[in-house]
Amino acid sequence: MISTIFETNLSLQDARLNAVMKKLTGWAAIIAVPTAITGFYGQNVPYLGFGTLAGFLASTSVIVVLMALLYVMFRRRDWL
Repeated sequence: MISTIFETNLSLQDARLNAVMKKLTGWAAIIAVPTAITGFYGQNVPYLGFGTLAGFLASTSVIVVLMALLYVMFRRRDWL
């Protein structure tokens, strides 16, 4: 009886930990997008529109759109 209660408690803790890890993984993936994009262009690699306002706005827009897309995708899969 006591061992069953103990195992049930462990199962509940594992389920809570899995839920937290899903959320943490989702947020880490969302944060990784701007890090990867800006890190690539931070290596002195000229990109389309480099040095212009339009290029800055385009790269910022791409980052925001990709982050929003990941957010919606993870929200639908109940990761966030």
